[in-house]
Amino acid sequence: MRLPLVDAGFSLRNMRNMYVMADVGFGSGGMAILVHPDSSSSLILPQLVRQAEAHVQERFLEFFAATIRNANTRRAYARGCADFLAWCAARQVTALSQIQPLHVAAWIEELGRVASVPTVKQRLASVRHLFDWLVRTQVVQHNPAISVRGPSHSIRRGKTPVLAPDEARALLDSIDITTPGGMRDRALIGLMVYSFARVGAALAMRVEDVFVQNRRLWVRLHEKGGKRHEMPCHHNLETYLHTYIEGCALESDRKGPLFRTIARGIGQLSTTPLPQANAYMMVRRRAAAAGIRTAIGNHSFRATGITAYLKNGGTLERAAAMANHASTRTTQLYDRRQDEVTLDEVERILI
Repeated sequence: MRLPLVDAGFSLRNMRNMYVMADVGFGSGGMAILVHPDSSSSLILPQLVRQAEAHVQERFLEFFAATIRNANTRRAYARGCADFLAWCAARQVTALSQIQPLHVAAWIEELGRVASVPTVKQRLASVRHLFDWLVRTQVVQHNPAISVRGPSHSIRRGKTPVLAPDEARALLDSIDITTPGGMRDRALIGLMVYSFARVGAALAMRVEDVFVQNRRLWVRLHEKGGKRHEMPCHHNLETYLHTYIEGCALESDRKGPLFRTIARGIGQLSTTPLPQANAYMMVRRRAAAAGIRTAIGNHSFRATGITAYLKNGGTLERAAAMANHASTRTTQLYDRRQDEVTLDEVERILI
């Protein structure tokens, strides 16, 4: 729920060095951080922060602006913190210094009844990191979340839906590439399948991140944590990218975004980067048009590519390097080769 704009007592003109994401909506916490340094807009803050002194409000905002560089992490942590502080305010807690481990434990217990274990652990991490920052900046004396244990969670198999190779092939072949949108969509899906790219890294690419090296086309991906990852292109992906870049005349705009929105009314590419939500809707639309009933999302193509690679004799170590995973344990979550074994075994139940 997005609450009405509330005057927080100071404007962003007093915080010129601050940089946070625009337009963040949160649940019951109701916090939005507006970004432009010259803006005179006020800030919506959780009630406990809004009632505190100006320097406490600044330290709270600095946590999101100064300590978190990834926009998705920042957004998720902001939701978690806002939700917890709103929960505390609803239970007559009137100041940050009054929050005790019992409050955090009770909130986690209540949250666990309606949210998944990974969500609960992420929310707890957000509160723990926030209070770590507030202790370091001398806003509060202790971290009430440091001693609170989250729920146990162990997984050996990822939950991301995966396509069979023939389904992925059918999806790519079903896309009409006579339009800029079709060329873009096939190139984006192909990139995620053949290079194991995360959608965030794919959408962050510029035209110059597709380049020739050793007479082959390569792609440069800017992954999480500031990691730069380069991969040679599969011959199919090379075709898709050449068709897209040449067909949409992107070579002249090397610094521009590689994947862009379609301008309204003219059916041509704009100069605006394609948002992740739009990419998700595109994937769902293309899958439905291809008759694919699996509820896939952007991340499905990463898992599909890794599984196909391993099925055809690839090693887990090489797959981890190609996917830019720090550990093969992460790569194993994308390995769905055992699904076929499980299905074969189930069919042995002859009743």
